[in-house]
Amino acid sequence: MNGYLGLFFTAFLAATILPFSSEAILAGLSVAGGFEALMLWTVATAGNTLGAMINWVLGRWCLHWQDRKWFPFKTKDLDKADAWFAKWGVWSLLLSWVPIIGDPITFAAGFLRVHFVLFSVLVLIAKGGRYAVVLLIAQGLL
Repeated sequence: MNGYLGLFFTAFLAATILPFSSEAILAGLSVAGGFEALMLWTVATAGNTLGAMINWVLGRWCLHWQDRKWFPFKTKDLDKADAWFAKWGVWSLLLSWVPIIGDPITFAAGFLRVHFVLFSVLVLIAKGGRYAVVLLIAQGLL
């Protein structure tokens, strides 16, 4: 049980703006034995998707403070994110699994008011797909 719990928190942290990687933990538990592959996939996907949802909520609420000096994003940054989403649309959330750009995409989706259910479905597909590939590689099936 500790392995699953550790994987969940690792996957959760990896989806936040904190630099963290959960793929190595997932692959390690997969080859270590004693863990069910489907359960590993479910736990990692759930943790990572929940972390992305936290990013969405933070993005959604951060605009309340945009008039403050300490606010980390300038109007031009917000406009740039808005233009990027206008060009690529919500389908860019399917790239939420990509290191470095994935977390900011989920954050931007919040402040751009992407519908939460649509956001959740697209991110779940992206995160679940990545973890499926990691498991298949770790088990030598891909």
